[in-house]
Amino acid sequence: MLDASKYTPRLKALFRETIKPALKEEFAYKNDMQIPRLDKIVLNMGIGEAVKDTKKVKQGAEELSLIAGQKAVITKAKNSIAGFRVREEMPLGAKVTLRGDRMYEFLDRLINIALPRVRDFRGVKGTAFDGYGNYAMGLKEHIVFPEINFDKVDEVLGMDIIICTTAKTDAEAKSLLKHFNMPFSS
Repeated sequence: MLDASKYTPRLKALFRETIKPALKEEFAYKNDMQIPRLDKIVLNMGIGEAVKDTKKVKQGAEELSLIAGQKAVITKAKNSIAGFRVREEMPLGAKVTLRGDRMYEFLDRLINIALPRVRDFRGVKGTAFDGYGNYAMGLKEHIVFPEINFDKVDEVLGMDIIICTTAKTDAEAKSLLKHFNMPFSS
């Protein structure tokens, strides 16, 4: 049996041994604490069909939990919107925040398994940074993850993936993600 206390995710080891020195040299940092690193990854699933059927939110949360490897939280509406038939406190989606080893494991699966399985994939947009070193992307189909059993899926759901880094600029964050082999198209 694998002892979890001695196991280090592949990308975490890669960051420590290869990426950190490369970034220090590339941006001429004087201190190791200036080197950008991954802070957290947030997965979000908005389920529009939840207005008609609240069971879809539970199913979406279960599937998001399978993908993330940790329990998803069901998100609820803050305000009532009559035009969309949404009432306050109505469940509308699910989210998960990954940190530490789970974050590195998820990023590894995203880059090496899930993204290559996306239909007509030509790389992710290299301009989707927010100006503060965070990267956001969306997937139209959650079934690209190997944890999801394609036969048991009733409806294909989309999801948002936000990768938060400690980088101060977008250039530093893009360089960090490039070192992790993120397949940027531009």
